[in-house]
Amino acid sequence: MSKKKYLENPTEYSALSYWKSKNFKVPDNMKIVNDKYFSKDLLKDFNDDIYFKLVHNLNNIILHSLPENFIFYKCSIEEFVIHINSCYDDEGITIKELESYKERIVYDEELWICIFDKYNKKIVATGIAEFDKEIKEGYLEWIQVSKDYRKKGFGTVIVNELLFRLKEKADFVTVSGKLKNESKPENLYLKCGFENKTIWHVLTKKEIFYNG
Repeated sequence: MSKKKYLENPTEYSALSYWKSKNFKVPDNMKIVNDKYFSKDLLKDFNDDIYFKLVHNLNNIILHSLPENFIFYKCSIEEFVIHINSCYDDEGITIKELESYKERIVYDEELWICIFDKYNKKIVATGIAEFDKEIKEGYLEWIQVSKDYRKKGFGTVIVNELLFRLKEKADFVTVSGKLKNESKPENLYLKCGFENKTIWHVLTKKEIFYNG
């Protein structure tokens, strides 16, 4: 992984953050391909999950006030896990997995946030970001809003709050996500000022079944 090339164009050079790219070994049954080099011929042998990656230069961040009865709240690992898993039908995380995030060199306690509804006594949105001191890159890791509270601006509040907290530390922030996702996270990030979209294909070798 070339630090110089990554910094020249973080979305084009790697599908992952710089820190993850250095520490992630692509399994033998997987390929990660920039859309510029993707060929449909690959679909004969591989299943294709399509992701976007975006970057924010940390300019023009607009902070939004929370509505009455909503506050930023310091929640536990267990509360984070319960909320994250309640927001997705096809992915999630365990307490042990999320606990391991605190052991990463990019862990920053200030970048774990949640919004709490005081009236209904519910966590309505959570966000986790990471910060790589080596190249001053922020990375949005988990951003989610409870299904009953979507389309009310809470996703924008979470993202902009994390960008604001990263502004004093980072030179830029990256984020990625599934392109074909019914919650359309890409639209949220574009609204918050992310740009330079690059499409990446995560290709997993198809299993071959034999009869007999």
